[in-house]
Amino acid sequence: MIRILDGFDGAGREPLVDAMLRDRKRIFVDLLKWDVPVVRGEFEIDQFDGERAIYCIATDGGDNHLGSIRLLPSDRPHILGTIFPELCLGDVPRDASIWELSRGCLSPNLAATERLWVRNLLTTAVVEYAIWRGFTAYTCIADFTWYGQILMLGWDCWPLGPRRKIGRSMTGALQIDINPSTPDQLRNAGTFVPCRIVDLDTVPAGRA
Repeated sequence: MIRILDGFDGAGREPLVDAMLRDRKRIFVDLLKWDVPVVRGEFEIDQFDGERAIYCIATDGGDNHLGSIRLLPSDRPHILGTIFPELCLGDVPRDASIWELSRGCLSPNLAATERLWVRNLLTTAVVEYAIWRGFTAYTCIADFTWYGQILMLGWDCWPLGPRRKIGRSMTGALQIDINPSTPDQLRNAGTFVPCRIVDLDTVPAGRA
């Protein structure tokens, strides 16, 4: 199941959100050693977690976090435009129809085969959500672990500039163009996973 949560009200209010923030801390701080804020010693929360953020969260139908991606509007402060604009050869893409994918996180409790499935589930969900909302593209920043995977998922994806060394990793910015044929592109690549999306204000639960 995919849950879409619109806006962030802080930790301690929603068990699923808390589980996501704990896993973000385990991955980004404990494992990858990112220098990012940690709240109460257990939640990874940065300056972009707020009312404008949208969270796409994969769950088992309960409050267990399997994986998640945060969406930020590109016409407001976001990671690429605010912190790493040098990753773009030209101007940072900014438009109300372009959103940034960030904080892609898979639960460290997943087995290797489950990680692939959850990755593809989240990929499908953000594409379906983009089409419903009328988004035309996503941007994202990816290190060496994710960069090649994102390029190979089957969608129309291209670099915004050359990769640069940031911290310990070669990191680059990508743009993913979204249109009505994108789900079929994922199907052809074997990365489409039919998913139930809930918690959208006007989209019936159970949409695949």
